[in-house]
Amino acid sequence: VQLQASGGGLVQAGGSLRLSCAASGRTFSSYAMGWFRQAQGKDREFVAVISGSGGHTLYADSVKGRFTISRDNAENTVYLQMNSLKPEDTAVYYCAAALNFNQVVGGRGNYWGQGTQVTVSS
Repeated sequence: VQLQASGGGLVQAGGSLRLSCAASGRTFSSYAMGWFRQAQGKDREFVAVISGSGGHTLYADSVKGRFTISRDNAENTVYLQMNSLKPEDTAVYYCAAALNFNQVVGGRGNYWGQGTQVTVSS
């Protein structure tokens, strides 16, 4: 699976951005998809995950209620809608894929996209 993330940029605190991650392959709906982020000088951290069917999602506490993960299996794309952005959301955001939902959450053995920079100014 090849993943291509896009949609990052510079936004003021309180603003919104929508990230997209386009996946190659014909079995996209078989994969759980997730988003991670890595701020400068920090470890990569889990943000959100969605099951292959889209029926099950999980969020990090730090983004719950502000971010929404969704997917369009017809378009082989997963999205991350980010609202009420805070300066602490500044990071490089990566999309990830794995056949197992919990594997995505654990962050090991995933397919990874190249990352897209999100910068939130105060």
